[in-house]
Amino acid sequence: MFKRILYLVCGATFVCAALDVHAQGREVEIDEIVVRGEDVFDIHIVSEDSNLANLMRRAFRTHGQFRLVNSEQNARFVFDFAPAADNSVRVRIKSGSPPQVLFEETVSGNSIRHAGLRAGDLVVRRTTGTRGYFSGRLTFIGTASGHREVYTSDLLLLNVTQLTRDQSKSVSPRWSPDGQRILYTSYYSSGFPDIFQIDLNSMRRTPLVTFRGTNTGARFSPDGSRISMVLSGEGTPEVYVSNASLQNVQRLTQTGGSIQSSPTWSRDGSELIFVSDRDGRPQLYRMSARGGDMRRIPTDISRYCAEPDWNHVNPNKVAFTAAVGGRFAIAIYDFSTRQSRFVTRGPQDAVEPRWTSDGRHLIYTLRSADREVLAVLDTETGKSTPLSDGSRGRLSQADFLIR
Repeated sequence: MFKRILYLVCGATFVCAALDVHAQGREVEIDEIVVRGEDVFDIHIVSEDSNLANLMRRAFRTHGQFRLVNSEQNARFVFDFAPAADNSVRVRIKSGSPPQVLFEETVSGNSIRHAGLRAGDLVVRRTTGTRGYFSGRLTFIGTASGHREVYTSDLLLLNVTQLTRDQSKSVSPRWSPDGQRILYTSYYSSGFPDIFQIDLNSMRRTPLVTFRGTNTGARFSPDGSRISMVLSGEGTPEVYVSNASLQNVQRLTQTGGSIQSSPTWSRDGSELIFVSDRDGRPQLYRMSARGGDMRRIPTDISRYCAEPDWNHVNPNKVAFTAAVGGRFAIAIYDFSTRQSRFVTRGPQDAVEPRWTSDGRHLIYTLRSADREVLAVLDTETGKSTPLSDGSRGRLSQADFLIR
């Protein structure tokens, strides 16, 4: 099947294989639109529905590759969103003067808002060639109830649901790959950290790992068949792996006195990156998910490196939290260049990074003495956009559902 790609280069418009946008008086269907020569390009968003327009503007403001402008004349693209029947949204991509329709499609969802965010993801795909993340889902820890409880929401925190009412300390919620379950650690009932699982279909919460000692850091493998975790029942906290039903629990690390934490899976599920202080201070290590030698990752950027998250789009990249100048910032290590770089700046702590579905943006916690808010970070431009304003209490430890 022939794929028609519309290229926009330095203001010129042409279609791959010498196809005109309007060939022989008829409109050509464009499979993909690619902008060349611009890292960030200007867009104008219109809609006959003001609520939909505001939603889409808010979503696109979080994306570092787009810059909103106030007029069609100053825009590379005009994105036109219109409500359609049955919780659907029709989206048109226009360009030129006068604007010509380059692409049109109707996208459905479970609400107009959800359909609009899915339509926004489609627009991102068509114009950048990368996945969108607007329709993604979050799970996180919130304090609106006065306790640290588990919540879920859409990306923009417009549909927030409180899942737990433990009236205890809950930490580190993590999605299953299919979005049907959440693992988290809670001090509920026993007063010690145990791992629980929430079934989002039945809303039933069940204890999953309640071994002697501390049970923390549970995370599904990318295919959902295994769980990594950190258990201290045999002494110091070590990394373990089991199948999803908690059978065949296997201890991977044998460090003899050091502390391990925060395992994160490779895209293919064959390896883990985690934190260990075996050399005196927390650093990142890599090892096979079957066990074997643990190898230090030469981040060489800080004496404190923690909270890693392995990129599932670009497996050469791992995001993590590092101490710098009396605060915490987010850094990225690239296995291809063997170099690290900071991607956040400013006086506030930036912690707990989690990659979104495009492998470019991160959800993270922006923290100061009196507040914690969730934010989106573009790791290429450094643009950071808060998702919350503090009115919902302290929000932290977000996990993004990659589907």
